Formats: sequence, structure tokens, C-alpha cells
Amino acid sequence: MTGTRPRRRWPLVLAALAAVLLVAAGAVVTTRLISRPTPDSGTGPATPTPSTATPAAPTPSPTPPPGADLTGPLNLLLVGVDTRVSVPGWEPHADAVLILHVPAGLDRAYLFSLPRDLVVDIPAYPKSGYPGGRTKLTHAMSYGSRVPGDKGHPSAAQGYELVRTTVSRYTGLRLDAGAVLTFNGFDKLVDTLGGVDLYVDQRVASIHRRPDGRYRDRVGDNYTGPQMVYEKGERHLTGWQALDYARQRYTAGGDYTRQRHQQQLIRALARGILDQGLARDPARVEQVTDALGDTLVYAGGGRQLVEFAYALGGLDADAFVLVGLPGDAVSSGGSYQGEQLLPVGRQFLAALRDGTADSFLAAHPKLRVKT
Repeated sequence: MTGTRPRRRWPLVLAALAAVLLVAAGAVVTTRLISRPTPDSGTGPATPTPSTATPAAPTPSPTPPPGADLTGPLNLLLVGVDTRVSVPGWEPHADAVLILHVPAGLDRAYLFSLPRDLVVDIPAYPKSGYPGGRTKLTHAMSYGSRVPGDKGHPSAAQGYELVRTTVSRYTGLRLDAGAVLTFNGFDKLVDTLGGVDLYVDQRVASIHRRPDGRYRDRVGDNYTGPQMVYEKGERHLTGWQALDYARQRYTAGGDYTRQRHQQQLIRALARGILDQGLARDPARVEQVTDALGDTLVYAGGGRQLVEFAYALGGLDADAFVLVGLPGDAVSSGGSYQGEQLLPVGRQFLAALRDGTADSFLAAHPKLRVKT
């Protein structure tokens, strides 16, 4: 870290939406520990003892913590981006789109994914020159990130804006804050946390990596050479392994399986962070922050991340309910166009808007993702 770069603790939140607000709340705890008054060390003037003739000044009313005025429901958006910076002219795509919905009580949260190939109406976006159209959700990041006159330097912040607007219109949910995390950022995050313990629920063979972590050779659209395989069972994954495992969609269940694995990974990260007591260790907080560096873009709609951290500080890993929204393919003239949510998935979104998610999930228990 350079001497001029500001120290930022807020990127640690991505461990909890890459473990969303558990870590944000923990970073706030760290701030409290750092700023807590310490006993008199003897280096400053002694505090005078009040006399009976001079009454002590009244104790001022405590200042409300930032975010004390935040009430539910709240919705936070996480976009995982494949940048492929080594490919000239490559535009970022939204490879993972996750939403954390926190009901009015702020005591639990629902984490669910939208398919990257979900067919949606993407609105016009003048900043990038995109005229609008109906296509796959993953392209909203690409179309929004374009900077006219500067093709080689796409803007992830712009891309996030268009993804956010598209997702909000599709779901009918107001999105209060969110972030974009690159693959490299996620890799670094997991390694800085010491890896992650995860139950692999089915055998997964990687189309990207060799067993030693190197990328596999590619001939056209076909990958060749030895491949990394994640066998079913309890596993400890390093950064590149966790990222690689969560990226695989050419497996039984396709992209819907990948969505489930991404959600399970986020929850496993949250548990690991709590088990380590990471958020209460200032040095470790800084270590994670520095590891993320500029691989994260945060958008709070005018709110600082610390405000959400205070408001949602009561959440723990068990408060996260993972939800899988089923869908199927959309075709036109025999050609694959993308994905659509089944009616039960769209009904779940309506239940979120109406504040009836608990009763809806009780009536549709198969939507809950096992961990």
C-alpha cells in the first residue's frame, strides 16, 4: 500500500455479499474497538475532580450511529465480473448476479441469484451510447461499461448502473446498495482469509483449470489437457479453487447448479469469517482490504457502507436463507435465446415485494438451497 492511498475498510463487506453484511458489521466493531477511549496513560493532563461548588456539566446525548435511520426492507446487489483483461477489447460481463433481501425486521436475509442468461429488457443508457434492447442479463454489464471514445478502458461503475436499473425493473425491487467484484478480487479475498471450508454437493470437473491451478490449453471452443476435479464431500478450497468451482456451469444442472454453488460459497465464507473472529482484528481487516485493492466497486446510492453495517449488525450466518429460483430455456425458431424464471420464481419475487417471503417459502420448501 502506498503512503498516499487512503485506508478503506468498507471493501471488507464483499466477504459477506461475498459474505455480505456480516463482515461490514464486523468492520464496524473493529472501528469501535479502535476508537474506544483508553484508560489515562499519564501522558496528558490529569482530569480535575469536580467540586461540590461546581456541578459537573451534563452528559451530552449520544450521537446516533450512522445508519440508525435505516429500516427495512433493504436490497443489496452483488455483480461478479469476468474481466479477462488479457484479451484486447474485452468488455466485462456479469457472470454472477446475486441479491440480498433484508425484510423490515432486519433480523434475517434472503440470498438468491438471477441467471446470467435471463432474458430481460435492458433500458437505453445514454452514458455508454446503448439504445436499449431485449437480451441476456449478462450483457447489461458489457453494454453499460462502454466509454465512448475510450474502448480499451471500460467502466465497471457504469456497467453496474445499467445492471442495477435492469435488475430493479425486472424484479420490482428497489436496490439500495451494491458492488462489483472481479474474479481476481474474489481469488485474493479467499486466500487472504486462509481459504474456505465447503461441502461440495456433486462432482464437478473444471473446464478452466489444471490440477495445479494453471489454466488449461484451449483449441477453439474446446479445452484440452488434465482438468481439476472437485469430488463430492467436505473440502478446503484455496482462492483459485473456490473461484474455479463457483464458475463451473457445464455440469449437471447447468447454470442453476452454478448459482447454488455460488450461494453456498458465500455462506461458507461468512461462517469462516465469524469463526476466525476476523472482523474484530484490525490488522486482519486491513490485510483483507489491501488484498482487494481496486478489484471492488461499491455503490451505495448516497449511503456509506458503514451505515448499512450498523443497521444490519445483528445478522449472523444462520440468518442467511439461500433461495434457488428455477427456470427454463427460452427458444425462438429452434434457436436458444436465454433463460426465463418459472412462475414459482416470479411469485417469490412478488412475495418479497409484499413482505410475505416467509410464508411463501414455507409453502414452497423446495426453493430453499441446502448448505
